[in-house]
Order: sequence, then C-alpha cells, then structure tokens
Amino acid sequence: MSEKRQEKRPTSSGGIGFGRGQGMPVEKAKDFKGSMKQLIAYLGAEKKIITITSLIAIASTVMAVFAPRVLGGATDEIFSGLIIGHFNFNRIATIMFQIMVLHGVSIVFNYLQGFIMAGVSVRISYRLRNQLSEKIHKLPLKYFDKNAHGDVLSRITNDVDTITNTLNQGLPMLLMSFTAVVGIIIMMITISPLLTLAAMGILPLSAISMGIIVKKSQKHFKAQQEVLGKLNGHIEEMFTSHIIVKSFNGEDASVEAFDVQNEKLYNAGWKANFLSGMMMPIIGFISNLGYVAIVVIGGALAVGGRLSIGGIQAFIQYTRQFGQPVAQLASVASVFQQTAAAAERVFKFLNEVEESPEFEHPVDKMQVKGHVIFDKVNFGYDPETPVIRDFTAEIKPGQKIAIVGQTGAGKTTIVKLLMRFYDIDSGLIAVDGENINHYTRDGLRLHFGMVLQDTWLFNGTIADNIRYGKLNASDEDMKKAAKAAQAHHFIRVLPDSYNMMINEEADNISAGQKQLLTIARTILADPDILILDEATSNVDTRTEVLIQRAMDNLMKGRTSFIIAHRLSTIRSADMILVMHEGDIVEQGSHEHLLAQNGVYTKLYNSQFDVVD
Repeated sequence: MSEKRQEKRPTSSGGIGFGRGQGMPVEKAKDFKGSMKQLIAYLGAEKKIITITSLIAIASTVMAVFAPRVLGGATDEIFSGLIIGHFNFNRIATIMFQIMVLHGVSIVFNYLQGFIMAGVSVRISYRLRNQLSEKIHKLPLKYFDKNAHGDVLSRITNDVDTITNTLNQGLPMLLMSFTAVVGIIIMMITISPLLTLAAMGILPLSAISMGIIVKKSQKHFKAQQEVLGKLNGHIEEMFTSHIIVKSFNGEDASVEAFDVQNEKLYNAGWKANFLSGMMMPIIGFISNLGYVAIVVIGGALAVGGRLSIGGIQAFIQYTRQFGQPVAQLASVASVFQQTAAAAERVFKFLNEVEESPEFEHPVDKMQVKGHVIFDKVNFGYDPETPVIRDFTAEIKPGQKIAIVGQTGAGKTTIVKLLMRFYDIDSGLIAVDGENINHYTRDGLRLHFGMVLQDTWLFNGTIADNIRYGKLNASDEDMKKAAKAAQAHHFIRVLPDSYNMMINEEADNISAGQKQLLTIARTILADPDILILDEATSNVDTRTEVLIQRAMDNLMKGRTSFIIAHRLSTIRSADMILVMHEGDIVEQGSHEHLLAQNGVYTKLYNSQFDVVD
C-alpha cells in the first residue's frame, strides 16, 4: 500500500452575565414549556447532582433567613439588660455564636453549591459544543446554503453560553430567591401578622410602578439592541472592506451612515437607561413608606407589650431583605425566557436532518483507477428547479476532462455531485464500477484532490497549510510539493519562510500566493483523481504557464476534471464537455469542437472579441 493511503486526509469546504452577546436582541422561545422540557431531559446524568445542589442552595438560604430572627433575640436581651441594669452576657454570647454558625454554614453551603454547579454547567457546555461541532459535519451542504453562517456560530457560542450561565447561576438564584421570599414571609408572619399585612401592602404599589417603568423602557431597550446590531454590522462591513471604501471615496458616506445609527443608539440608550435607572429610586421611596408604616405600627405594638424591640428590629431587617429576592425572581424570569429561546435554537439545530446514512457494507478501496461514469444524472438544489438534467458521460482512467460553459451552466455542480457534497435526485454516478453511494463519504473523498478558485487557508504556518493535504508528510516532501507548485521561490523570501504565520483572514499574502499554496497542498496529497476549478485564476500569466506544466506532470496517469473559463488553458484536454443549462450540448476534443462551429466555438471566440 502506498504511503499516501496510510493516513486519512482531512477534508474541508472552501454581576451575573446572562446576556446573549452584544447586539443580540432578546429572544423569546416559541414553545417555552417544550424547550425547557427538552433542556431538563438533556441534563440526564446530571439530574441527581443538580437535585443535591438545589437542596444545598435551599439549606443555605434557610439559614441566612433564620439569622435575623436569632439576632432579634440578642437585641431583646440587651434591651432587657438596660431595663433591669444587668446583662446576661452568656446568653448574648450564645446568641452571637448561633448567628455566626448560621451565617458560616450558609456561606459554606453557598460556596459548595456554586462549586458543584460550576462543574455541572461546564460539563453540559462541553457536551453541547461537542455535539454541535459533530452535527456541523453531519449536516448536508444544503443546510448551510439556506442558513447564515453567523447564525450557526451564534448557536455554538451565544446560545450555549446562555444555557451555561443559567445552569451555573440562574438556577441556584431561582431556588434561593424563591426560598428566601417564602422563608421571609413565614418569619414575618411569626413575628407579627399585622406588620406583615402592612409590609405586603406596599407590594402592589411596587409591582404597578415596576410594570409601568418596564413597559416604558422595554421599547427603548429593544430599539437599542436592534440599532446596536445594525451599528456593529456597519462597522464590521466598513473595516473588512476598508480598501474598497477608500478606493471609491466612500469615507464620507460611511461616516454619515455611522452617525445616523450612532444618533439612534444614543437616543434609545439614554431613554432606556434613564427609565430603568428610575426603578430603584422609586422602589426605594415606596419601600421607605413601608418602613415608616412598620415603625409606627411596630412602635404602637411595642408600647402595648404585644411586640418586643428585637421583633421590630428583625421585622425591619426582613422587610429590607424582601425586595432583593423579589427583584431577583423578576430578573431570573426574563433570563429563563432567554434560556428557553437559546435551548430551542440549540436543540432545533441538533435535530436537523443529517446527510443520508452511509451504505451498510461500504466499498473500501485503497486506490482507484479513476473510471468515472455519469448515467442520466438529475439534480436540483431546489427539487422544483433542476440544475442538471439527464447528464450522461463516461471518463476513462487517466483522461483529462474539461468542463466548460457559461456561468450557471452547472459545471461546479457536477463536481459537487461527484464528491457527494450533494446527493443526486436520480441516475447514477460510479467510480471504478461502484456506485459512489456505496463508498463512505470520507472514503470517497480520500481519492480526490481539489483546487478551487476560492482559496481556503487557516491561521497557522505556511508549512502547516501545505501539510494539511497530508498530515504526516516530511519537511522534504512538503517542500518538494511547494517547488512543484512554483511556490517555493516566494516562500523562501518571506519572513520566517515556511514558518511564517498566516493570519486569520489570510490577507498577509497575496491572492495568487494563496492559490499556489492550495495547489502545493493538493500536489502533496497525491490523489487519484484531480478536480481543478479555475485553479490558476489568481496568478499572473508567467506563473500560470509554470503551474500548468507542474499540473500537467501531476495529472499524468490520473483522471482529472478541469473547470475553466479561459478556454485556452484546456486545449490539451482529452475530452471537453460543453454544458448549457445543465445539459451536455457538445463533447469532444478542442479541434473537433472548433470544427463543429457550435456553442464551444462561440465560447472560444468570445475570449478574443473586442467590444467597442
């Protein structure tokens, strides 16, 4: 077995932070209950740990809630000592010790539940991202044709982060806040039902005030998020296309567009923040009214001997504490809406229809000769709009096949079908007498090497990018491939030569140099079948001639598919397939097709026509 078959080559195609990312509008789930049920079911093995952690969180809150009542006992002891002129320091010390124990255990429990939930949430995040990553590679290309790449990225980053943050902080906060509200109300009732009634009387007033403010501010917050998204999009477009903007003197228009959106963001932002900033002062004012009522009523009860001073102090402390868990519950309710929306998006992605299953007993060939047959192949990206109709052709091993035609004729589609990026609607494609559906996708693509017009390089060294075609290749083989692709001469004069880092945008080398590196990658892969889709479109004429020689040597003995618009580059092809609207309208050698004076002749001569 040859060295090139010893390794499977990778293939590729060209406070509490509950926020979902800057510029992202708050989204509500279409099916809140269904989404939350799916999320709960997904927790699976973590359910027991989450239950134990929830009980720990509840215990922590109960102890924190019970502490003010105990502290009230200390106040009563001190007040009693003032009256009788003698203090029971042992009793006071005992009470203070009890308070320390309560708060200490509460802190330990709170830390413990935080530590455990951090592990749970990270494990869930890890598992979700792994499944999403695996899902991406199982989805058919038509999914990505219909869905924005940014939306897919958002599901893996923002949506998973939202779920993680909710599990880590939102769920414990929900339990602790709910327990605190219930516990405080119970403790208040045990102290004085009358004072509890007075304290609860301010809740409707607080709720009405909060409702009015939220209703007024919500539209401004929504506008702020929408405008922020547009502003971020504008900034990204302008910076990524900065050269084009400057070339067409578009700076003034860009600044003007930015100013318009920035002004909208300013107007929406200050209104939203002003209104939301009013909430705490208003709630504080209403709470203070409640404190006044409690002090007046509590004083009357104390004078009448119906309530102790310690009881009044504990009650006031509970009243002050009551607002925080209520506000947290309101906040968490909003968070869970976002979480449900995030879970809905994530699980919808995970439930998307995957590529058709692999053949039960797949063909496993270490090498193929390159005998390719297309038999009455029909295909359409949209079933109602066919792109390829009754495509029939036979390519013998070692032949160089050129596919030509006008833009949109279906040239690149044929290659995508051959490599099973898409499954055909009807007909047959066979490689070495075997239906390509009988190969695994990985096994089939192992025999192909592609050089596309749209180059793809990743953030790494030049050597790493070339070696992507064959990961275990030696430095010597890698450099030989670079020399064969005419890339060695420019690589050696670059800073750090083969160790130069290509940035994320791959814009620190020219378009032609990127093309040469992708050709070197394919040469290193040493495939059985070559696919060249406008492979020399980004290089100069002299380099094109040199590359053509290298590619001619590479194509010897290999079946090769060449897609080209410059017909002068494919005159030596063994067979030229002329496509028009998904059909082969002519086929033959260059000379044979010119002699027919048909579609090919018109395409060929159009390259030399001069338009006045």
